[in-house]
Amino acid sequence: MAKVYVFDHPLIQHKLAYIRDIKTGTKEFRELVDEVATLMAFEITRDLPLEEVEIETPVRKAKVKMLSGKKLGVIPILRAGIGMVDGILKLIPAAKVGHIGLYRDPETLKPIEYYAKLPSDVEEREFIVVDPMLATGGSAIEAIHSIKKRGAKNIKFMCLIAAPEGVEALKAAHPDVDIYIAALDEKLNDHGYIVPGLGDAGDRLFGTK
Repeated sequence: MAKVYVFDHPLIQHKLAYIRDIKTGTKEFRELVDEVATLMAFEITRDLPLEEVEIETPVRKAKVKMLSGKKLGVIPILRAGIGMVDGILKLIPAAKVGHIGLYRDPETLKPIEYYAKLPSDVEEREFIVVDPMLATGGSAIEAIHSIKKRGAKNIKFMCLIAAPEGVEALKAAHPDVDIYIAALDEKLNDHGYIVPGLGDAGDRLFGTK
């Protein structure tokens, strides 16, 4: 069954408080999302495999540990997920970036895929799917389904804020995908917004309404 990790790091919680604040403008919001994504990437990569290699220091030869070359990929769910990508790439610049685009059908309210572009070696990579919000879980479930359909086998999901309803839905749909969250909020309201949440992440990132 999927594991759920809720980060309690003081820096993440501090920056998240500003992200939530209605007074935080677009520039600051974007910078804070980027910073929190970097901090979360530090935690989400904790289990990356290492190998022992020999290097030469200015003093003598030494055996040290380095990443064992595991291939990584980052896949933002368009459009809000884009705001988290650069923060992750600061720590793992060699990761390749794919994109999944979804829109919500106005009648069925279900997410429909309109764009998908992934690295060619999908089966060999461990992917981190990112989206600032996990509300109903519909978009995350469909995005991960789309990635699996193209051959991905090792996937993690990372978001800033999640509602319990979305977490449970994602766990049920993809029990093999671990979920990494900066904050688990109270609930969804009648309009499907996370409470207390932060509003519409895409609008706040890009200055739209």
